[in-house]
Amino acid sequence: MNFPNTLTLLRIFFVPLLVAVLVERDLDLTWNHAVLLPNEFLALGIFLVAAGTDLLDGWLARRWKQTTTVGTLLDPIADKLLISAALISLVQIRLVPAWIVIVIVGREFAVAGLRSIAAAEGYTIRASELGKTKMLMQVVAISVALLSITRVSWQPVAILCMWGVMLFGVISAVDYFRKFWRKVDESIKRGRRGELLRLERERRLAGETTPVISGEEL
Repeated sequence: MNFPNTLTLLRIFFVPLLVAVLVERDLDLTWNHAVLLPNEFLALGIFLVAAGTDLLDGWLARRWKQTTTVGTLLDPIADKLLISAALISLVQIRLVPAWIVIVIVGREFAVAGLRSIAAAEGYTIRASELGKTKMLMQVVAISVALLSITRVSWQPVAILCMWGVMLFGVISAVDYFRKFWRKVDESIKRGRRGELLRLERERRLAGETTPVISGEEL
């Protein structure tokens, strides 16, 4: 287990810790009856550290040439677990509308399923610029939402950020589906051309002179 993969596993470990801190409203770090760190700031710290490992593990894996199959599989899973857990916890404490979170989380699972299907077909769908922007917006929106727990005036800003995350998520999902269907369409066309060529060769071998295909069809 190399260090980048260890960081990815650490991000997964942070998920239940983040949920526990967010849901447990009476949790504070205190010393001599003085509150040193309210739980919303503790949750924010955990979330930002976990999100930071997402940037660090990929960068280190590329720099140290330690990219592995396990890391490639675990990294998107860890990302989706972290974001989904944070958003669902924010719904639990009634800070974010549930329907927005359903759209965001649903988008994550839809794209994950799409990538699995594409991989089974031999295609690799890489993260688009919209997808990277979406991830950054998710981190910013969740951070603002966590800060708005004690700063009520920030809550409209947090909701606006969530709207931005949702819209970017939908747009990037459409972009992923468009790329996938384009590749599938090209694969089907290549398969059809190959089948028509095979039939033409068989007919020629059988001594038939009637052409099966034309230049326009190819």
